[in-house]
Amino acid sequence: MSCEEPVDEKALKEKVERINHAYIVLSGKGGVGKSTVAVNLALSLSLRGLRTGILDVDIHGPSVPKLLGLSGKRVGVYNEEIMPIEVYTNVKVISMGFLLDGNEQAVIWRGPIKANMIRQFLQNVAWGDLDALVVDCPPGTGDEPLTIAQLLGAKSSAIIVTTPQQVATIDVEKCITFCRQLNLPITGIIENMSGFICPHCGKEVDIFSSGGGKKLANNYGIPLLGSIPLDPDIVKSGDEERPYMYFCSKTKTAEKFDEIVERIVYFEKSKQTASKADTEKEIPVIPPSQDKKDGEVNSISHKEVSMKFAVPTNEGKLCAHFGHCEAFALIDTDGEGKVVNETYVTPPPHEPGLLPPWLSQQGVNCIIAGGMGSRAQQLFAQQGVQVVTGAQSENPREVVEQYLKGTLQTGANTCDH
Repeated sequence: MSCEEPVDEKALKEKVERINHAYIVLSGKGGVGKSTVAVNLALSLSLRGLRTGILDVDIHGPSVPKLLGLSGKRVGVYNEEIMPIEVYTNVKVISMGFLLDGNEQAVIWRGPIKANMIRQFLQNVAWGDLDALVVDCPPGTGDEPLTIAQLLGAKSSAIIVTTPQQVATIDVEKCITFCRQLNLPITGIIENMSGFICPHCGKEVDIFSSGGGKKLANNYGIPLLGSIPLDPDIVKSGDEERPYMYFCSKTKTAEKFDEIVERIVYFEKSKQTASKADTEKEIPVIPPSQDKKDGEVNSISHKEVSMKFAVPTNEGKLCAHFGHCEAFALIDTDGEGKVVNETYVTPPPHEPGLLPPWLSQQGVNCIIAGGMGSRAQQLFAQQGVQVVTGAQSENPREVVEQYLKGTLQTGANTCDH
């Protein structure tokens, strides 16, 4: 394979179209266990029956072959396509490591050559149809993550790996800025090496401080996907080239990986559901009212649509702060503006960024709350969910009925931060 081979844009597009979604695993700093996380996330996805691929774009320091027990393997060519190596539950893998003569061989390339090689890893590899492609990038925000993010486009999102200490989270902030400048969605943050559980006494020790990932998630409104403890067996499995999620799938740490993957799959399904809803139904647009009184909000009485409202409650009453909600009142209305159903559901844990896709998946298209932070409102807007704040009545049903009549009295947003 030549690193100077010209790119066929049509062939590249066709390959990318056959990938349902790609997760670009990033870290702002080396040594956080990013490759270990990427490999084990991919294995966990495949163990769920998803057609999974691993693309290692760490050109200068590929470690995926070692972690998967593929050291010394070489790729073949069939029908002018590079055949990825398949392991375990038919996970397809490609890495620069498969093209080197030995672990000691150095790749001394400048940016354009690396970018062209990464293009070939997509265009010329027989990936087939994939439900998920996990991309392992080198640390930082250089050529490799920039190239793969641009090539995959809307098919991709980022998973950012950090360790708890401040020196790591500072560099992760640069990763977040990188993603936002590229308009690359962030699926979430994973905090690796999060505490060490003594195998003898069971006591947990925060070797690398604690809470760095959660603080980042809160500050930037990004989901915290989960925390993975510092586990000597993960290190041992890597050294022995025995993938952890395959050989240690019944351990507590493996359960942490599975929980993270559960959240990742959940977010992806929520996004697809929201996207499908956008194409199948019209999100109601609130028309301007010509006779609205001060302190009232516009109604939708001029537009015959059915809606589903969500009202955050505490002890059955509308709660002033959205984050204090213990249950949501989900209220359905018909095209005539009448309430036809009212149910109460318990939300998932209030982790950053989790409630917007969850409520969207419930079919909600309008939230009426006492107060909600501006960042949360932005996340709901991205899901096509309208937010009304400052509601003062305590009865959820009455709040919705007043809104539909255009008589809902509103005050200041009690949670605008």
